[in-house]
This record gives sequence, structure tokens and C-alpha cells, in this order.
Amino acid sequence: MRRYIPNALTLLRLIIVPFLGYYIYCEKYTTAIILFAFGGFTDVLDGYIARKYNLITKWGKFFDPLADKLMQITALVFLVLHRFIPLIVLIIVVIKESLMLAGGIMLYKKGKTVIGANWYGKLATVIFYFAILATIIIKIVAGNNGYALNAIYVAIGLAVVCTLFALSRYIIIYFRLSKDYNEKKNK
Repeated sequence: MRRYIPNALTLLRLIIVPFLGYYIYCEKYTTAIILFAFGGFTDVLDGYIARKYNLITKWGKFFDPLADKLMQITALVFLVLHRFIPLIVLIIVVIKESLMLAGGIMLYKKGKTVIGANWYGKLATVIFYFAILATIIIKIVAGNNGYALNAIYVAIGLAVVCTLFALSRYIIIYFRLSKDYNEKKNK
């Protein structure tokens, strides 16, 4: 039974996504904060359980990062719609995730293993989770106060910088793997 716990937690996170979007859209921020924080907690917990008990599955390798990205992008879409954060933040994240998906597909077609999450990708995800939570909390508590807006921009800016750093690292790995593949193919 224990072997299904990490995947069940990931599935639970996927189920949360539409509810998260609904509650942010309806400006029920307390519920949205609880759902988002719970989603972040299940992400950490499922990863810990899967690694500690060697319960890593192909399903989990695919759906765990998908659940993370869907939660993140859903929250960002509605934060942009409510004008909590600038549209450029969402555009950067969507471009990064699209490039990651395209690179993963191309490596898979070449018979290579898809690039797994590294510490910098995990760090970027964690920082974005905190930045999104901080944005909602600060906006609720302080509104459009200048200090509050600066705090939001610092938190989101740090998350974007970490995301761009992670993307740059993944691009380097992608080109290294592609080069190795081409050299082996030409031999």
C-alpha cells in the first residue's frame, strides 16, 4: 500500500489545480492560500517518500513535475488577471516550461533519458511557491501600499531570476546530451 502514497499525493495535487484557480478567480484568497500551501506540502512529501523508500515510478517522474507546473501556472494566470503581478512573469514561466517540454520531447525521440529535476530546478520551484504565497498574503494584508508592492516585486523577481537560471542550466545539459548523441550517431 505504501508504494502508492507518492503517486496518490501527486494525483491529489493535480485534483487541487482547478479548485485553486477557481478560488483565486473568485478572490477567496484564504482558501486559495491553504490549497496552494497544501499542494506545496504534498510536493515535498511525495518526493521525500519516493526517494526514501525507493518508490520512484515513471508515472511519478512525469506527473509530479506536471502537477507542480500546473499549480504554478494556474496561480500565475489568475494573479496576472487580478493585476497582482505583471504579465511578463507569466510569459517567462510559460516560455521556460514550453522550452523544457520541447527539449524533453526531442531528447526522448533521440532515445535519451529526459532531463530530470536538478537542485536548481527544485530551488526555482520552491522559491516560486513562496513568492506566489507571499504575493497573495501581502496583497490581502497590505493592499496597494508601496512597501507591499515592492515586497511583491522582490519576491517575484527573485523567483523569475531563479527560473531563468534553471532554464539556462537545462539548456546547457540539453545541448551537451544532443552533442553526445550526434557524435555517437556519426561514429
